[in-house]
Amino acid sequence: MISCTEFIWVYAALFRFLEEKGGKDKVIEFWKGIADNFLGNLRELVEKEGLQGMHRYWSHTLGEEGGRHTMTLYKDMFVIDMHECPSAKLIFQEGRDAPYADYCEHCRWLYPPLLAEYGYEADMDVIDCKKGRCRLTVRKREETF
Repeated sequence: MISCTEFIWVYAALFRFLEEKGGKDKVIEFWKGIADNFLGNLRELVEKEGLQGMHRYWSHTLGEEGGRHTMTLYKDMFVIDMHECPSAKLIFQEGRDAPYADYCEHCRWLYPPLLAEYGYEADMDVIDCKKGRCRLTVRKREETF
């Protein structure tokens, strides 16, 4: 079976290609399309289980991808601290191919907008893309009257 990490090079090349052909807006449009059409498993878990569903989704996904991370699930908040993202490590440190400079931006376009649809505020803080460090913090949006 092919590891999911084998596709990282293809993703980076596709992001570069889209930007070369249509600008950054084309890359963002692609990322939005992924969020809209291919994250049904995350949507289902968030709809049914909320923060616990997010924890289940990323426990599986990050477990498959590897890397060093810490996930913390609180009653009212879910946090992923990525200490060494395997994707970013490959793209920026292995030197196999020219990196797509904004590679880590895809997480901002995939997850916070999707989670917002279910009443959550998600902050995606890319701390150091080249070292694969970021933090996703998710909280239930407070109702204002």
